[in-house]
Amino acid sequence: MRIAQIAPLHEAVPPKLYGGTERVVSYLTEALVEEGHDVTLFASGDSVTSAKLEVFWPQALRLDPTIRDVMVPHMLLLEEVRRRAEEFDVLHFHIDYYPFSLFARQPVPFLTTMHGRLDLPELQPIFNTFNDVPVVSISDNQRIPLPQAHWLQTVYHGLPEDVLTPIPNVEPGYHLAFLGRVSPEKGLDRAIRIAGEAGMKLKVAAKIDKADRAYYEEVIKPLMALPHVEYIGEISESEKREFLGNAHALVFPIDWPEPFGLVMIEAMACGTPVIAFNRGSVPEVIENGVSGFVVEDEISAVAALKRLHTLPRAKVREVFEARFSSKVMARNYVATYEELLRQKHRTVLREVNVS
Repeated sequence: MRIAQIAPLHEAVPPKLYGGTERVVSYLTEALVEEGHDVTLFASGDSVTSAKLEVFWPQALRLDPTIRDVMVPHMLLLEEVRRRAEEFDVLHFHIDYYPFSLFARQPVPFLTTMHGRLDLPELQPIFNTFNDVPVVSISDNQRIPLPQAHWLQTVYHGLPEDVLTPIPNVEPGYHLAFLGRVSPEKGLDRAIRIAGEAGMKLKVAAKIDKADRAYYEEVIKPLMALPHVEYIGEISESEKREFLGNAHALVFPIDWPEPFGLVMIEAMACGTPVIAFNRGSVPEVIENGVSGFVVEDEISAVAALKRLHTLPRAKVREVFEARFSSKVMARNYVATYEELLRQKHRTVLREVNVS
């Protein structure tokens, strides 16, 4: 099958540091290539892939100080993909609702994975207007605010099985891990309190966006001075195995409708159980009492930490391999592409035998 993957231009594919969407696009693209498909990735020039790379901007927009209007490159990207659409069996977008109007008017099947939160009121008129545009959710919970959307399927994110692996014979340190962004909805302040109540150290690997700088200075920075907190900063992909694999557990005390939560399956890939608040996608990703504990508040999180010994780390890894590998993700997307082609009464330009 000839597949176009259209990535955001904000970060490279894969990103050098933080960047969940671009990381998932990379994992999906590589898995589709491994499965024998003919894949073209439209992305920034600093991207790295085994697919055909169509460079649309020299470097990730986040790293280009000359760009003041990030919409301009994306509008040009959409037009380039439209001009070349007939080269592909299916166009797979990862840039929110931007392609809806233009690509609803052309014949090549396309779909868009919605990677972000969908509970924003301003999205309602978009999906009222484009209620026949095919979209994919990354959790069932993500769909709830937009029942009028034309949902094709839910496809959970996946990681390559070898990108993060358990550390052999690890004796996890008596500390917890927090990995993500410093923002109110991610709950770093709650993680710090949970670790403190449990008498455990908390290691924090987190990015601070400009938009959250004031929140960090006012709320989080004073907490970082507590003796049980160690701030490591933003870490790269190569550093995650040691950071997550040596932790007693990942704490994920979110306070928002998290669409998926990639860090949860990153921890699971390392065999590290997850203590996560019951919000958004969490109960779909974490099997309570198997790969972690789904809790309601800080008090129940502290109580759950005392039961971590009941969760074998090998079993946590098994759950990851069965549900959240990039191979599983790619095959689920191929099934979705095939269904879309059937709906559109299209045949593929080049059949691929998938073993």
